[in-house]
Amino acid sequence: MRFQILRRNFLKGLGAITAANTLPGLSLMNAYAQAASDYKALVCVFLYGGNDANNMVVPVQAAEYNDYATGRGTIALPQGSLVPLAQATGTRFGLHANLAPLQQVWTNGDLALLFNTGPLVQPLTRTQYQANRTARPQNLFSHDDQQEQNQSAIPRSQTTVAPSVGWGGRLGDRVQMLNAGSTLPMNISVGGNDIFLKGQAVSAYSVPAGGNFGLAITGGNAAQQQARRTALQSLFTLDRENQQVRAAADSISIAVSASAVLNTVINNSTSLAALAFQGLSTGLSRQLFAVAKLIEGRATLGLRRQVFFAQAGGYDNHQDQLADQGNRFNELGPALRAFYNALTALGMQDQVTLFTLSDFGRTLRVNDGGSDHAWGNHQIVMGGAVRGGQTYGTFPNLALGGPDDTDRDGRWIPTTAVDQYAATLAKWFGVPDADIPAVVPNIARFPTRDLGFMA
Repeated sequence: MRFQILRRNFLKGLGAITAANTLPGLSLMNAYAQAASDYKALVCVFLYGGNDANNMVVPVQAAEYNDYATGRGTIALPQGSLVPLAQATGTRFGLHANLAPLQQVWTNGDLALLFNTGPLVQPLTRTQYQANRTARPQNLFSHDDQQEQNQSAIPRSQTTVAPSVGWGGRLGDRVQMLNAGSTLPMNISVGGNDIFLKGQAVSAYSVPAGGNFGLAITGGNAAQQQARRTALQSLFTLDRENQQVRAAADSISIAVSASAVLNTVINNSTSLAALAFQGLSTGLSRQLFAVAKLIEGRATLGLRRQVFFAQAGGYDNHQDQLADQGNRFNELGPALRAFYNALTALGMQDQVTLFTLSDFGRTLRVNDGGSDHAWGNHQIVMGGAVRGGQTYGTFPNLALGGPDDTDRDGRWIPTTAVDQYAATLAKWFGVPDADIPAVVPNIARFPTRDLGFMA
């Protein structure tokens, strides 16, 4: 009796740990579902702290640049330092100098910019914003709330209930049947735990970018270690009549098995992606190298659809922004270019799309050598299926107190909703049109669900 009680407590505890750490509460897929004949992956790179895209993408033509420089003040980038992004209609924008590695990806037609995107309850003008608080998301300019709303695509406007799933998770819920035949997790984070990958039926599996994870049994000789492993596995097969205990046991059992396979793939010492990352040792480059190896090992994993989450921090630049953001871009630019080169080496550039998200944008107006929390932001989308070398959405009017400003500090009211951003990616990923509202529940509030940046 005591063994039974202790064993139940052990399994319930493991179930709680599993949920808290996004180890998979994996359910077996429908055995009769048809697996996809192709492969696609989405890679979300979240820039924690609120990336100041006002200094990521800057207008280079004289009149617009002057508006930018007037509003930016002491943290304006020199016009001559910008990396030009040529378009068929001329060169209107340039990248921060430390993002120069991405210029060739743009020229190749595999990188696009999406302007002034953010959480919205509905399309919103400056007049509506100032007159009606219920028409805007709750807790704007708050790190935690806006991270949650960008990752969930649920702008809390009239409720205080936090969403429990992210739009990457809901995306997985709709396409998991395309991975029929595999019991391994399709949603994998190499950047820690967060809401983005959590779904209703699909859970996120979090792995360290450096590998060497999973169940470790040490001490004694090989036979003794195997005996301990066998004893642990036996815990998962007893007392199957209790639903909670059975679910926890199945979750942990599959997690242990999945770890063994994923650990082998992520520690591939002969990866074709290795050359692209040679000489890079930043946290983001290590994460994207791990993602590249997991994509390379897709046949071993038996997966046709995967969603990945990576992240980089340090973007909350209230002071000394020119130096601090410059250092962040010295990580971001080379890491994204290395990932692009790795996909090319693997012949997978057309099957994988990388995109950025962040807490929010930042004020155009300088604030003690940095910038303050804002709202609308510009995002990068990269991959062979991207209609690149182009910009999408509407670049904001850079006048302080102008038509796109919430006040007089250059907090841009988004003209594109994160819902539309997510819906466009979901369509490319294979979500049927009828299921798009299951991924982004508020999409019907916006005039279009396909922004056109995916082929």
